[in-house]
Amino acid sequence: MEMEERARASMPEMAYEYVASGAADETTLGWNREAFNRIALKPRVLTSVEAPDTSVEILGSRLPFPILLAPTAYHRVLHPLGEIATVRGAGAAGALMVVSSATTTSIEEIASEATAPLWFQLYVQADREFTRDVVSRAVAAGCSALCVTVDTPVIGVRDRQVRARFCLPPGVETPHLSDVGTLGRVPFDPRRMVLSWADIDWLRSISSVPVVLKGILSGEDAKRALDAGADGLIVSNHGGRNLDTAVATIDALPEVVEAVDSRAPVLMDGGIRRGTDVLKALAAGARAVLIGRPYCFGLSVGGAEGVERSIRILAHELELGMILTGRCSLEEIDRSLIWRERGLA
Repeated sequence: MEMEERARASMPEMAYEYVASGAADETTLGWNREAFNRIALKPRVLTSVEAPDTSVEILGSRLPFPILLAPTAYHRVLHPLGEIATVRGAGAAGALMVVSSATTTSIEEIASEATAPLWFQLYVQADREFTRDVVSRAVAAGCSALCVTVDTPVIGVRDRQVRARFCLPPGVETPHLSDVGTLGRVPFDPRRMVLSWADIDWLRSISSVPVVLKGILSGEDAKRALDAGADGLIVSNHGGRNLDTAVATIDALPEVVEAVDSRAPVLMDGGIRRGTDVLKALAAGARAVLIGRPYCFGLSVGGAEGVERSIRILAHELELGMILTGRCSLEEIDRSLIWRERGLA
């Protein structure tokens, strides 16, 4: 919260409103946090846990902790160095960064600064050959997975963003989005990029890296995703930015985990603000979480150092939470950590 307050004081109003706002009445944006607050943890005592192991392996990458950087757009609107500062901060902390299709820096430039694993988030665009080229560039640059956003056939009602008149400043470009140029300085609009399950099969055919689907909120879609060949899933409601009154992600997570039944890693984003939130998500079955707004505020306040700081705070708080609940490793975190009378059913 302190990082957000500092960012709000220093960021242009347009940029702050873009990062902080949600869809319509922002009900889902609020639910993402409220749902975590409803979950009570069960402390354990005299467990002799001193230095818990927070490392995790996800799709071939061994990470020091289960906290990834979610794909977020337009970093040069937040800091002059944009994604270069972000990837430096991620590397300093050892965190995997998922680079957005709406990056304002080319994937090659970002990869040249990376010292931790990268994934690439993909919007499948109307020009399929352009999309094929973007995929080829991302893989050639070293991205070890494609994270395909599947929940955005249209942009949700974003009243605060519109009121703030958010637009890309002169000189800020998005090299991996072919349709932005047709929209002047208005940010990305995906209305001509409607996907079907057949597109997932096509993506798998043009790439050798794992394909992760981001935006799954139901058991039905989770099973369909695995049938379509997805190698991993991210439970996400787009940070509360698309369909308002959609379910909070931590509430949707158990249904998706049950449907997947350990056949693929399940990650989640939305509402993570504390290390205890990470702990609760892992207890509900997530392999790892992704954060968005926290590191965006860190980027705005302190560039690479701000990004690193936002990650390390959460990682440290996760360690403390594991000690206080008596867990030596992530493998020991399960639903018994949740107080049975509150929170997750």
